[in-house]
Amino acid sequence: MSPTPQERRAARHQLGTGSSAPAARRGPSGGRKKPITVDAIISTAFGIVEEEGYEALTMRRLATALETGPSSLYAHVVNKEDLDELLLGRLCAEIDLPEPDPAIWRQQIVGICTQLRDQYLRYPGISQAAFAAAPSNLDTLRVSEGMLAILLAGGIAPQTAAWAIDSLSLYVNAYSLEVSLANKRLSRSDDDWVVSRDELLRRFAALPDTFPQTKRYAAELTAGTVHDRFDFTIGLMIDGLGVAEIPREA
Repeated sequence: MSPTPQERRAARHQLGTGSSAPAARRGPSGGRKKPITVDAIISTAFGIVEEEGYEALTMRRLATALETGPSSLYAHVVNKEDLDELLLGRLCAEIDLPEPDPAIWRQQIVGICTQLRDQYLRYPGISQAAFAAAPSNLDTLRVSEGMLAILLAGGIAPQTAAWAIDSLSLYVNAYSLEVSLANKRLSRSDDDWVVSRDELLRRFAALPDTFPQTKRYAAELTAGTVHDRFDFTIGLMIDGLGVAEIPREA
């Protein structure tokens, strides 16, 4: 008897995200189409997200792209959440994790966060899949394991390091989602919601005098690129680890 999707998922958590056995095609054209595998599902899903955005990725849309029915997909993935886990795992598998070095641990953590950001930005909106998801995929856990090792090598207390990974990951996810949403708006005709720095400066200058600080520091408030702000925030979070206090339980 063939393994169930749930059994395949459990095996992936133990052995990685390798390909499952291909499912046979049904119908008169079944023999002329490429067999469906986990790899084919993942690659096709990435293609949809890259071209149409994460919101367009549904099991039905994916089945259409693979010229099959949704039931054929469920022979390999449990549900949409399982698909999301596979996609995130594939992205995380491409992250280069350096050997922890106490002398440059800060730069190493920044490098991992930057790699993860760039992976997410390749596929608009895909970082949504990481929200409220408990990591269980081995490739995803590999990244958190690497980050934990680097923070511990840098002398960060274990509890602080554990929460730092959660905070850094949450920021990278949120940042990537915001940039993807802004880029999506810019690509549409109704791009008035994404304004230039010059337009922001003009709007701030036109504010009433009840906003004295915003008017005075408009240049500072609008300075830098989005990636400049990313680097600043990641650096700020990392620099604060040495003085972070873990709240005591009541």
